[in-house]
Amino acid sequence: MIDIKLLKENPNKIKKSSEDKGIKIDVSHILEIEKKANELSQTAQKLREERNKNTSEIKGKPTDAQIKKGKDLKDKLEKEESALRAVEEELNTWLSKIPNPAKDDVKVGKNEEDNEVLRKEGNLPKFDFKSKDHLDLGEKLGLIDVKSASKVSGARFTYLKGDAALLEFALIQFGLETLIKEGFTPIIPPVLISKDAMKGLGYMENGGEEDMYHLEKDDLYLVGTAEHSIVPMYKDDILSVKDLPKRYVGFSSAFRREAGSYGKDTRGILRVHQFDKLEMVSFVKEGDDDREHEYLLSLEEKLFKALEIPYQVVKMCTGDLGFPAARKYDLEAWMPGQDTYREVTSVSTVSDFQSRRLNIKYQDGNVKKYVSILNGTAFAIGRTVIAILENYQQEDGSVKVPKVLQKYTGKNVIK
Repeated sequence: MIDIKLLKENPNKIKKSSEDKGIKIDVSHILEIEKKANELSQTAQKLREERNKNTSEIKGKPTDAQIKKGKDLKDKLEKEESALRAVEEELNTWLSKIPNPAKDDVKVGKNEEDNEVLRKEGNLPKFDFKSKDHLDLGEKLGLIDVKSASKVSGARFTYLKGDAALLEFALIQFGLETLIKEGFTPIIPPVLISKDAMKGLGYMENGGEEDMYHLEKDDLYLVGTAEHSIVPMYKDDILSVKDLPKRYVGFSSAFRREAGSYGKDTRGILRVHQFDKLEMVSFVKEGDDDREHEYLLSLEEKLFKALEIPYQVVKMCTGDLGFPAARKYDLEAWMPGQDTYREVTSVSTVSDFQSRRLNIKYQDGNVKKYVSILNGTAFAIGRTVIAILENYQQEDGSVKVPKVLQKYTGKNVIK
C-alpha cells in the first residue's frame, strides 16, 4: 500500500504510475474519501475532548444536566466513530487498489515486448546433431513422467523420477550452500497461508486471485512461492535496525493455477501447477533496497554461471512489472529445445509497499520506519532441470551433469 501522504502530494504522479502499469485509479475519489475521513476524525477528537472536559467538571454527585450531557456526548461520539471506521475501511479498500509505483529508472511500456535485454552471458551450445527438447530427453531417460501424473492429478503435473529427482536435490544443496555462505538463513515455511497474509502481499488485486489455489473450507491459500509465507512472518512486528538486513533462503513447493495460460507452453514441465523453488527474501533499511536488488541479481547470475548455462538479464517495463513490484529483473536461460531464452528466475524490490500493508517496521533510534522488502528466485527447480537437460544433452541421448552438481549426484552423466 502506498503512503497516503505521497498520494496527496503527488496525485497526478500516482495516477500516471498506475496507468503505466495498465491500471486506472480514480485519484480524485480517493482524496475525497480521505478528506471525509479527516473531517470525521477531527469531529470525533473534539467530542472526546468535550466528553473529558465534562467528566473533569463533575465534582461529587453529578447533576441531571451533567448526566444528560455525558450521555449525549457518548452517543454522538459512538456515532462519529462508527462512521469514521466505515470511511477508513472504504479508504483502505481504495488505497489497496493502487499498484506500487515503478522506480524512476524503469522503462514505460505496455507488455513484455517492451522489456529491455540488459546483457547476455555464456556461449550458446552448438550441436552436431538434431537436438531434442526436455520432454523427449526426459521420457527416454525415465526422468519425466507427465502421462502418469495426468492420470493421478490432471494436466500440467509431473513426476520427476530417478536422476531428475537427484538433480532437484543437487540444486537445492548447491543453492543452500552458496547462499548460507552469503549469510542467508535457511527456512522451510508453511505452504498454506491466510487470506489476510496473502492480501497483505498485494498479489490478490487486479485479477491476481484468479491464479491462486484457494481451500474454501479452511479459507487458506496455497503459496505460489516461499516468499508468500516468509514475508508475513513479521506482520505487525517492529524489527531492530541492528538486525537488518535480514536475509532468508526458503524452500517450498509452489502452486499456481496458471489462469489464462491454457493452450500456452503446455508441452513438458515448463508451465505446471506444482513445482519446487528456492526463494530469497530480504528485509532491509529504508533506502537500501536498490543496492540489495543488484546484490540479489548478482547471486542469481552467480548460480547460473556456476551451472554454465547461457542466459540473458531482462529488465521489466512498467506494463510487465506486476502490482507490488517497483522494479524487476528476469534471468532467462537459453533453452535449445525451444530455440529461445525463457525465464528461470526473477528478482524484485517492492520497496515499502508490502511492509505498509503488513505493518512491518524497524526501530532506528527513536524513529520507526517501514522496512523495504525484496524477493528473488535462487532456483525454480523444474525450469532449471529443463535448462540442464537441453543444454547438456549428448548425441547418444545421454545428458552430462554440470560439474558443480556432480558431487551431489554422484555421477557425471545421466544415461
